[in-house]
Amino acid sequence: MKIQERTGAGAGRSAAPAQPSVGDRLPSPPRERKPALAALAVLLILVGALGATMLVLRAGDRVEAIQLTADVKAGESITEDNIKSVMVNDDSGAHFVAWSQRAGLMKLQAKSTLYKGTVVVGEMFADKSAVEEGKVTVGVSLKEGQYPKGLDSGDNVAVYRVGNKAAGGGDQDGASGSAGAANSLLVERAVVEDATASSGDSFSGTNLPVTLTVDADDAAALTQAASAGEVAVVLIPGN
Repeated sequence: MKIQERTGAGAGRSAAPAQPSVGDRLPSPPRERKPALAALAVLLILVGALGATMLVLRAGDRVEAIQLTADVKAGESITEDNIKSVMVNDDSGAHFVAWSQRAGLMKLQAKSTLYKGTVVVGEMFADKSAVEEGKVTVGVSLKEGQYPKGLDSGDNVAVYRVGNKAAGGGDQDGASGSAGAANSLLVERAVVEDATASSGDSFSGTNLPVTLTVDADDAAALTQAASAGEVAVVLIPGN
């Protein structure tokens, strides 16, 4: 009797449905693809690479320009002794003069006083023979005592008429009138274009030839006084 019951119980257990083995797993659902996000990521990478490239190119867009190592006065020219090469960015819109063009620049003159450290641009220089409209150049010969020591091209000066008329004979009224005329201001501001001393200027009594640029309206009085040797110049601010 007991043997039959055990047999029946074993048969019931064998009839139960088979369980899946531990190694068998259910298939996972397919992952959702997002092509728009992938395209955006690629685009951002490309934009970043392009920006980095532009920065590199901009940093490398430099030119070799001319920088002054000393002051250059109005009317003067640059020389090999007062310039040096410097690298500058060529994206500012300024017309920098390339270092390779320095020989041509030496044939021009500064329009105004330029100071040490200035990076040269083309608008700072003009033809040496060029004279501004309404201006003329006048040559005068100055004796010792009629010009300050160290007078040089580019200096700004005031021009006076001086002479010995006041010390001459004659009545008192005549002497007084001559003194007023002899010490009158001829030109309020003139620019010295050249004040080159000759080889004999180291000897006392030798005149110094000076070329002045003045307003055309002042030329007549200045040349008249210069022809009489009654011109003296005084340095004024603005040099």
